[in-house]
Amino acid sequence: MAAIDWKNLTFGYTPTNYNVRTYFKNGKWGALEVSSEETINIHMAATALHYGQEAFEGLKAFRGVDGKLRVFRWEENAKRLQASADAILMEPVPSELFLKALVKVIKLNEEFVPPFGSGSSLYIRPLLIGSGPQVGVRPAAEYLFIIFVTPVGPYFKEGFNPVDMEIVRDFDRAAPLGTGHAKVGGNYAASLKAGVRAHHDGYAASIFLDAKTKTHIDEAGPANFFGIRDGKYITPDSGSILPSITNMSLRTLAEDLGLSVERRHVLVEELSTFDEIGACGTAAVISPIKRIHDRDTGQDYLYCKDGKAGPISTQLYNTLQGIQLGTVEDKYQWNTIID
Repeated sequence: MAAIDWKNLTFGYTPTNYNVRTYFKNGKWGALEVSSEETINIHMAATALHYGQEAFEGLKAFRGVDGKLRVFRWEENAKRLQASADAILMEPVPSELFLKALVKVIKLNEEFVPPFGSGSSLYIRPLLIGSGPQVGVRPAAEYLFIIFVTPVGPYFKEGFNPVDMEIVRDFDRAAPLGTGHAKVGGNYAASLKAGVRAHHDGYAASIFLDAKTKTHIDEAGPANFFGIRDGKYITPDSGSILPSITNMSLRTLAEDLGLSVERRHVLVEELSTFDEIGACGTAAVISPIKRIHDRDTGQDYLYCKDGKAGPISTQLYNTLQGIQLGTVEDKYQWNTIID
């Protein structure tokens, strides 16, 4: 059994036993390979290195209250990886192959699934890259699909405690009609400067505005944005926003709570009208926001005035976590049990 301090894990890389990989060559996917190597042997002219043919996913496995292993909504991750592949002309990974690799890598590394009650989970990272060589700007003929896993704690060190974020206008994460809707590395590379500056200045993340008009919320750092007001769950709708599976799930749970759901442009000027604000995604689940600072205007938007997450955010968080851990009924059958 791995000697890990489960309750004090950060969100980072911890080596595990094995990863699983397969190659697309000569028009078809090959057999799954099990490897203990943490490196990839790749051609120096691979399209992943030169033309950004690279996409990835993030999902989690949990040890439930009943001791069973659960994976949350893997089908949506498989579909999103296929959509990302389509966006940058890579060979999509069939859902059946995705599931086969997913189950295999979890079983091979089962000792690294944190125990129930630890607050940690097994983070699963599927990766698809153009491995075939090209010098001209065109898609590869060969691809590598790999899944590795690592046990993680909360994405933000504060966990579910409220965080501060800042609005930035001097950086853009993604452009309209670009690849913002795809989970590709270029979007994250574009966010690095703003993110590092935010951390240096004491903020958990940067909030990016739309690149065209700078008037409405795009992404909250590496996560989707949502706000609660007047019995509504309000979240941005834009072609440059990554469609979050966590956000999708929260919208369903919000309706279960009797809230109406609005997906639309969320103007910066609306920030002062919300009762609760949060960032949501696989890594963070929900990060409540207590203060948003606008770098340009100097204005602060304050929430969580008692220092705690709002009641609706708390209920949504507890319900989603409960479904993932088996303490709340999984009535939508979002979990897949790994036997």
